Amino acid sequence: MHPSEVLFQGNRQPILLPACDHYAGSEKLMRKSIALQQELGPLFDITLDCEDGASAGNEEAHARLVATLLASDENQFNRIGARVHDVASPYFARDVALICTAAAKLAYIVIPKVNSVQEVMFAIELVNLHARQAGRMDLPVHVLIETHGALRDAYAIAALPQVQCLSFGIMDFVSAHYGAISANAMRTPGQFTHPLVVRAKLEIAAACHAHGKVPSHNVTTEIKDTAVAANDAQRAAAEFAYTRMWSIHPDQIKPIIKAFTPRASEVNEAASILHEAGQVQWGPIAQNGRLHDRASYRYYWSVLQRAKLAGLQIPDTVGALLNASYAASAAEPVAAPANAVAGAAEHSAGDIAKNTAANIADNAAAHPTESL
Repeated sequence: MHPSEVLFQGNRQPILLPACDHYAGSEKLMRKSIALQQELGPLFDITLDCEDGASAGNEEAHARLVATLLASDENQFNRIGARVHDVASPYFARDVALICTAAAKLAYIVIPKVNSVQEVMFAIELVNLHARQAGRMDLPVHVLIETHGALRDAYAIAALPQVQCLSFGIMDFVSAHYGAISANAMRTPGQFTHPLVVRAKLEIAAACHAHGKVPSHNVTTEIKDTAVAANDAQRAAAEFAYTRMWSIHPDQIKPIIKAFTPRASEVNEAASILHEAGQVQWGPIAQNGRLHDRASYRYYWSVLQRAKLAGLQIPDTVGALLNASYAASAAEPVAAPANAVAGAAEHSAGDIAKNTAANIADNAAAHPTESL
């Protein structure tokens, strides 16, 4: 039997994504990032940014550009996503409508600055409405956790079937404390020691792992010294259980990927253990004086999957198993939640936008300090 059947016993395996999520906003940087992905392969994702990338007064033209790039032949691997304006923005609905015209090749859509799980659900409904029109029923959604309300609802947000990843927006989160948290907590070493920031990171990671989703670590603002990004990535992985991290400069991409990639010795150990386990139909084994069973097999299976995603050479003894797993996951469609699809079919885009605005107003009334 295949390890995905035995080790997860009918449950969906945890989602795996490339370790680096590279953000680009201007047309020049977006095209440069796409060219780099063509050169390196789909070892990292690209997020084309409408929220911070569009200049004032140029929001619609920028969203159209993003949609054009997504739909183009330059998007060779379909591993490019887009961040739209927040749900309270007058540009949110238009961003979603325009970008979802390229939904067939869109890797994911990022929703920023939400204040509650209800806002995420309304955003997903609008995304589904437009993605369905482009023939896409399974468009993944990534959510930025950068407000008090979003952190409060992180567990519920991660539980939403269509949500694939939670990203920590450290700068907005720290700013939301209005000086109570020092600016030093936006960067190393403060970001790994300040209790409120540490709490936020841990709650996001725990929520993701509880639901098999991907926790994505915040940006490193130091762009000249790549060792800082590498150190941040190593700490995010080793101390906070993050499996993905933002990049804002091309020179940060490779150090981030390297930090999250299993070592060759760990890959070889995983291959040896899983090969031997397969020989005994996934029963317990002893190797090098240590007992292994299905609990450790699940760990080593994830090691091999992360290694493959990072482009490492996989030992032949388990290569066939891993390739079969990837073929199966690629062929398996992920349906949008039935209630979300039904809701999108019943309401127009205008209705959803009105509901979203009403929900935001209700949430602001219930939690006034979170919407300042």
